[in-house]
Amino acid sequence: MLKIWGRLNSVNVEKVVWCARELSVPFERIDAGGVFGLVDTPAFRALNPFGRVPVIEDDGFVLWESNAIVRYLCARHGLGTLMPDDLRLRADAEHWMDFQLSAVAPVLSPVFRGLVRTKPDARDMALITRAFGELKDALAVADGALATRTYLVDERFTMADIPLACACHRWFNLPLEGTALARPGFPHLLAWYERLKTRPIAAELMVLPLT
Repeated sequence: MLKIWGRLNSVNVEKVVWCARELSVPFERIDAGGVFGLVDTPAFRALNPFGRVPVIEDDGFVLWESNAIVRYLCARHGLGTLMPDDLRLRADAEHWMDFQLSAVAPVLSPVFRGLVRTKPDARDMALITRAFGELKDALAVADGALATRTYLVDERFTMADIPLACACHRWFNLPLEGTALARPGFPHLLAWYERLKTRPIAAELMVLPLT
């Protein structure tokens, strides 16, 4: 059986769990990271030398890096469904997954950590404000793309939607009260996010508190 190491309220673990459940792949999830620890043990470091979640083991095959795991699961269990079998559509899906990693994640992280995991009097608001502005610019690109499409690729739900949706769940729920930060409307991004939240699996995952 597939094993997934990682705490469920991690954005990167959420991607993998959502993907596996969409594909109806049975799995065992082991809490790791955050308050659950485990990631600094020799056994875990043998799986991932960086000590980060998620990590999977599938019939003896070990893999880390969340988007790589999503791609692997889709290639093995979802070719033609979550992973488009048309080469150009698949490349488009992978491009949006890379967009989430390269353009969104690096600036979402300092914003999320600063607003959710740091007490107000200890926040570096200059850093948070700068990253928040860059995050708005990145998500404006996705909002523009979604003005003419229902999902990110081929008018259907694919692996492309999962990573960005997990990131946008944080974006649309950032606690901005008491700050000078303002979240733009992004109507197309919001409509897409609300559409994805109606999927039964997403509805279960996206009620967890942000921590």
